[in-house]
Amino acid sequence: MSFPLKSAALLAALSLSCAPAAMAQDKTTIEWWYANGGRIEEAIQQMIADFNASQDDYEVIGARKGNYEETFAAMIAAYRADQHPTIIQATERSVLTMVDSGAIVPVQELMQANGRQMETSDFLPAVAAYYVIDDEVNALPFNSSTGIMWYNADHFAAAGLDKPAETWDDFEKQLYTLKDKGVTDCAMVLNSDYIWSLVEGYSTINDMPFGTLSNGRDGRGTEYVYNTTGVVDQVARLKKWVDDGIIVLSGTGMSPSQLFTSGTCSTWSSSTAGHAGVEGAAEFNWSATLQPHEAGITPRNSNLGGAALWVLDGKSDAEYEATAAFLEFVAAPETQAWWSATTGYIPVTQAAYDLLTEQGFFEEHPTREIALLQLTRGGEPTDNSWGMRFGNSNQWWAVIKEELQAAFTDQKTVQEALDASVARGNEILRQYEQLHAGN
Repeated sequence: MSFPLKSAALLAALSLSCAPAAMAQDKTTIEWWYANGGRIEEAIQQMIADFNASQDDYEVIGARKGNYEETFAAMIAAYRADQHPTIIQATERSVLTMVDSGAIVPVQELMQANGRQMETSDFLPAVAAYYVIDDEVNALPFNSSTGIMWYNADHFAAAGLDKPAETWDDFEKQLYTLKDKGVTDCAMVLNSDYIWSLVEGYSTINDMPFGTLSNGRDGRGTEYVYNTTGVVDQVARLKKWVDDGIIVLSGTGMSPSQLFTSGTCSTWSSSTAGHAGVEGAAEFNWSATLQPHEAGITPRNSNLGGAALWVLDGKSDAEYEATAAFLEFVAAPETQAWWSATTGYIPVTQAAYDLLTEQGFFEEHPTREIALLQLTRGGEPTDNSWGMRFGNSNQWWAVIKEELQAAFTDQKTVQEALDASVARGNEILRQYEQLHAGN
């Protein structure tokens, strides 16, 4: 059964064949700066082309400004010089920074001002959690993802196993079986963003607090507390796997994704957005499933990753009219379904999820639904799983990576490393609060 959704480009071409071309100078032009490269950038440029071809009034120009950090830095410099774009793509970690910057126009406010509808209820709850503040959508969730567990089905079959177990204890036994039976010397490869999926994600799935005040959602004054929760045992588990040769931290000239898609490593905890790469490179039977959880608990939703589209202030009414039209196009069920099918990112709206289901897409591509099932697992999110909102989160990220590396290389114990990352992280939070004390 083939996926029946038609390309927006084809629909646009059909509509344009029946209408005279508009003069370029009559169009209102806006800029969108984004951070994705490779296949994702190709999809972004296709989306832009589809929108531009679908109507005669507006034109979007998209430009990649490097990775997320580089794009964010470029935006700040351009904003200070009053040469900033209308739309900027920024990660979920920057939510508090963007909201506190005073430099944005909330997306819901923009849409309503231009006669277009966008409500918080349009989005999947675990997605909306990051970008909805005071019941207002501040940014349009765009390339949203969550970490899932990829596995080499041939390796599992050779070891007499079915698929990754549901609990961490049973999953650990499987990893040792894969190695002990000589199926592989790499039962698991640790992804570069493992803190996101195996530490932060571990906390949300197992309903453990990462910080006080509902992980920062209930206001400033929050403090990190993950050094007092099950995260300690989780990191100790990862350290044990490193010591026992179960986990490979890096490969000679090979990235974590290449170590999995080459058939070297048996499992890989990584973003659902890895679908494009796995589907194109893996020459073995592979699949994916939900992340494990601790035994005896009801697993909750996992944490969100990726980025959103933010609208910057200081633009004309005409530019905001064009922006509202474009964001409506991006959020449309047909566009979201195409985007998800093309990239592996999740469709962020319930309508797009329903459309993909109705079209039979998940029946043909069952691993594409894993992330959505995980993001909606356990019903309504709890205070611990609803989403994280910490200031200067990127600085903390660098700190915890440094401290956990010290633990993995026996420079510190796991508890010492986590204690140090919490202490340093809380200093970062206090610095952020002082910087934004007047907001």
